[in-house]
Amino acid sequence: MTPDALQAISPTAAQGSLRDGFFATHSIAGLARDLRAGRRTSAQLVDASLAAIERLGAPLNAFAHVDAEGARAAAARADAALRQGIDRGPLHGMPVAVKDIVDVAGWPTTLGSSLYLGHVAREDATCVTQLREAGAVVVGKTTLHEFAYGATGDRSVHGAARNPWDPARMSGGSSGGSAVAVAAGMVPLALGTDTAGSVRVPAALCGVVGFKPAYGAISSEGVFPLAASLDHVGLFTRTSEDAALAYGCLAPLANAPGARRIGWLLPSALGVTDRRIAESLRARLGASGLPVEEVDLTSHLPHAHELFDVFSTLQGSEAFEAHADDVARGAASIDAEVLARLRRGEAIPAWRYLRAQARRAAWAPAIGALLDKYDVLALPTVPMTAPRIGERAPHIDGAPVEVRAALLSLTSPWNLFGLPALSVTAGTIDGLPVALQLVTAAGREAALFKLAHTLEGLD
Repeated sequence: MTPDALQAISPTAAQGSLRDGFFATHSIAGLARDLRAGRRTSAQLVDASLAAIERLGAPLNAFAHVDAEGARAAAARADAALRQGIDRGPLHGMPVAVKDIVDVAGWPTTLGSSLYLGHVAREDATCVTQLREAGAVVVGKTTLHEFAYGATGDRSVHGAARNPWDPARMSGGSSGGSAVAVAAGMVPLALGTDTAGSVRVPAALCGVVGFKPAYGAISSEGVFPLAASLDHVGLFTRTSEDAALAYGCLAPLANAPGARRIGWLLPSALGVTDRRIAESLRARLGASGLPVEEVDLTSHLPHAHELFDVFSTLQGSEAFEAHADDVARGAASIDAEVLARLRRGEAIPAWRYLRAQARRAAWAPAIGALLDKYDVLALPTVPMTAPRIGERAPHIDGAPVEVRAALLSLTSPWNLFGLPALSVTAGTIDGLPVALQLVTAAGREAALFKLAHTLEGLD
């Protein structure tokens, strides 16, 4: 299918054909029960995954690399282990995908860049080792925005990852391929990275669950950095129950109580948000029957309007440090938009970076106090539905906005403070998904999953 033909596909036409992979209607929890009851095998699940990837690969471009032979061999080992009574947990035998910034031994790690097309990883990243130890079968690596440095998911040597609700629209970035792989039903679980919202943004735009754990909760060893003090490894699933199961295989998950005090964070303190999205999400939260209070962030943090600037200073400086050698050896080979952002990071003086670090530290207690008062903070994940691929000045309530700043305005603060944050789909507007973002303190992740499960039950 040509790019021109893809542009002509409507959301309605795409729904039946691009979001109907096997795993679109099967949960990890349900499949795990089937495997143990002998109703299915890992080999069957991997074949279903590979078939969906083959059928949907061209129109959606979710994968940069697939190892069918290796996946089938791993599935055979998983089935043999179960027959021998070896059960490694809920991910045993499950096909999973990982973002192409995460090392898998013997596979390319391209970072979505022509500069890394020849790079082959020598060993697994720690998170991949954990997946394998949990019995998961890694089937392939997903496309990403070059260097993981973009919220739109449409700048990569492999091409844009396309939204399965409408392939003329963005998947979001930078982990767009992982979100698409889950949304289309190619795999039940995919890993991504999140520096400013790169798990939650594509999860929201593609209509799946995206979870960014607390900073450092999932090891980033073997994951190429973008901004070391902001990077998180996160995950995509179809449901919050699956997210909790998968996360529990990668990090300890305390049995915390559910959310008793919820604060609806008025999004206007952080950025312009589509009125229809804000109103529909606030109504969804209210329909849960749980007590919800409206919270004006500026009354707790008067400098809330400066959060994105502080974040961008830290990210820009750290991203250039991570890719300074790439710019020196091959600037002409880097996407012009990504290169321009790296150059802006290069121009940030040291005093601005140090001041941004100091402000982050100074503001953290106010956020901590807010989370002492409320078990969970809720707000939209993104302020708009998925823009069209290549669009850089979409409109919100009739006014143009800069696409990157808008997409990241509501997610980036929680990277700044390293807090767990989960995006859960909460309906549609104009035939495209909208999502609610739930934020809590480290150690209370279970409250996010429980509240998300309640909200999913309202559909």
